[in-house]
Amino acid sequence: MQIYVDADACPVKDEIYKVAYRLEVPVIIVSNSHFRVPQHPLISRVVVSDAFDAADDYIAERASAKTVVITSDILLADRCIKAGSVVIASNGKPFTADSIGSAVATRAIMADLRAGMGTENIGGPPPFTKADRSNFLSSLDQALMRLKRGV
Repeated sequence: MQIYVDADACPVKDEIYKVAYRLEVPVIIVSNSHFRVPQHPLISRVVVSDAFDAADDYIAERASAKTVVITSDILLADRCIKAGSVVIASNGKPFTADSIGSAVATRAIMADLRAGMGTENIGGPPPFTKADRSNFLSSLDQALMRLKRGV
């Protein structure tokens, strides 16, 4: 069992480390740039090229039923779900086989709207909150416990 983190824009890395230490689950931080990660045997860092989707490709190629993937990237989530991974967004929302289709469709619609109207008229995601952080911790803990039990 491993946790893969799409790390370049991930606001919950510290929370991931906490849960990983407690449950003794390896974490692989994947990014396009170098940044600090804790010196710990459970934490490793992979810096991929700055090519488009390089981090996504790295994670998706390793996704399996024994991995938890942390990402807010809907297209990466879709690829990882198809590989059998548990996928959780940084706000704690799980991506599932049942929900990913509508998420991909909504993403496409929003991209079309942004292209047609410009980005000034389309708001971004809501600000990240303490409740999001708490929801994330709960979701990650539950997902890892299910994987450990083989459920």
